Amino acid sequence: MQPLKIVITGSYSAGKTQFIRTISDIETVSTDYAVTLDEERELKRETTVALDFGTIAINDKLNLYLFGTPGQERFDFMWEHLALGALGYVVLVDSCRPGHFAETQRLMARFIEITDAPFVVAANKQDDPSALPVSYVRRRLGIPLEIPVLPCVATERLSVKTVLLSLLRHIASRYQEDSGEGGAESVED
Repeated sequence: MQPLKIVITGSYSAGKTQFIRTISDIETVSTDYAVTLDEERELKRETTVALDFGTIAINDKLNLYLFGTPGQERFDFMWEHLALGALGYVVLVDSCRPGHFAETQRLMARFIEITDAPFVVAANKQDDPSALPVSYVRRRLGIPLEIPVLPCVATERLSVKTVLLSLLRHIASRYQEDSGEGGAESVED
């Protein structure tokens, strides 16, 4: 089985740990510690300080290794380490917190500096009545049309699977464009 490295990134409390826990075939390895800042504690009690790790078998030939980044900028030194060798990445956005979109934009700009790997954006918490529409998230973040922006509910396995399969298709299409190939083996659902 071929292991492929995928990074799950996003701002603080976007749902990265939950995204990996929902889909992983193994018990997720996490480096969560108690939140120390009051303004962060309002959102959650623990935060990732190094990484989250999980795996999922896509088919009998592909096994994804999922690496979740810490969302806080004070841990951004880990982003470069985790992005090394990644085939692609998912930028998770909390659709209910537009006040954190600027933080997501900074994170995306930093990842574009770190790696040229293809990525998709997942607008998380789409099951919440206060979630902003995917089209609005795209506009507010200034995401070009060639980058997929997908609805996501990080607690639902099918939703997470759809995001990951979309990323794999995006990677395959970019590979085809870069290599000039007309066809490639498709990713099975």
